[in-house]
Amino acid sequence: MSGLPRLTRYRHAMESLETMSISGRVSQVIGLTIEAMGLDCQIGEACEVHGRGGKTLLSEVVGFRNRSTLLMPLGDMEGVQPDSPVRPLRSVLKAPVGMSLLGRVLDGMGEPMDDRGPLGDVPMMPIYNFAPHPLERTRITEPMITGVRALDGMLTCGKGQRLGIFAGSGVGKSTLMGAIARSSKSDVSVIALIGERGREVRDFVDGDLGPEGLKRSVVVVATSDKPALVRLKAAWVAMTIAEYYRDQGLDVTFLMDSTTRFAMAQREVGLAIGEPPASRGYTPSVFALLPRLLERAGTGPKGSITGYFTVLVEGDDFNEPICDAVRGILDGHIILSRALATRNHYPAIDVLGSISRVMPAITSDDHRKMAGQIRKLLATYEKARDLINIGAYVNGSDPEIDAAIRALPAMNAFLQQDRNFTDFEVTLQMMADIINT
Repeated sequence: MSGLPRLTRYRHAMESLETMSISGRVSQVIGLTIEAMGLDCQIGEACEVHGRGGKTLLSEVVGFRNRSTLLMPLGDMEGVQPDSPVRPLRSVLKAPVGMSLLGRVLDGMGEPMDDRGPLGDVPMMPIYNFAPHPLERTRITEPMITGVRALDGMLTCGKGQRLGIFAGSGVGKSTLMGAIARSSKSDVSVIALIGERGREVRDFVDGDLGPEGLKRSVVVVATSDKPALVRLKAAWVAMTIAEYYRDQGLDVTFLMDSTTRFAMAQREVGLAIGEPPASRGYTPSVFALLPRLLERAGTGPKGSITGYFTVLVEGDDFNEPICDAVRGILDGHIILSRALATRNHYPAIDVLGSISRVMPAITSDDHRKMAGQIRKLLATYEKARDLINIGAYVNGSDPEIDAAIRALPAMNAFLQQDRNFTDFEVTLQMMADIINT
């Protein structure tokens, strides 16, 4: 009887063993798509395409057309030719996870791209996962302190909240991300740089993030020259790494720059396999994919992922399709204003146009009251700005405008900040000083 469990294990192993290797052949290549015949695969399965000269190209099944399997390459298609063998790997792509990844810079496939050698023997997890069950998510009750006064004081973020950072190009998204990654009171930071310029990667890692920030971070990079599928995979890989840390009970800060380029990569894939464009060229799969990624962040049964997702606003149009879709999914939005940036006001956070939907649940009554009064002062000054600038306003005409003018220097000193971290208690005291002014 003692041998039965062992025999059962062997029987299960024999039943799952493939005794015959099934492979296909490349029938044609159109644009970014490889069509293969003779494959028995499912969506998301990884395959190897064997090209001329012994080159192997990793690819993924993205669709089917008639009796053909549509593959998207995860690398350069050089060497692929008609009738090149295609071998299914019978698995989905996996990402490395573990505490040993801290301080490392990985590419979109989870392979190291820094000069610190291979990752070694680390656990691997499938990159496709589901968001936590809604009823298993713990409520957001604690603030996530970032050290950025405008965020902590006026747009307080909670542990497990998901915020969008909306801005045009050159308004300070990367600098704000670096400040959050360096200073946020979390255990680990996971940073996904999707579709970035190659020059900006080194600038962000060495300049914005810095050595201290990198020690407690994992950076996943897929630059703009990489295939569309690699740019997509980089986001899934980074989210999988963040989920591992959350499942260990850690509080994770997840930063992704940018969600727009992630959507653009999916648009390339969708158009290549024949999807019809729906809105400004974006295919329906883009709007289906965004919540699948964004909902994976947040709280879980233990631990949390506080997500900051940047959105590159095309033509400073904050109502374009990706902005609208992301804003409807996330728990708040931070608007970076080009008008503030041109006045050398950094971080260029438009407090009046931004909102944190969980702030009322994680702040005290006094804090919310002070934030509301400062918002009112800012709104009053903005409404009267033109009159004040041209000298048409006479002091004493309106007590509210007079109060806003008196408080303006203190408000600007509070909302503008360099790379230094500010304690939460100091932030609250500065807000009280503005009100007293």
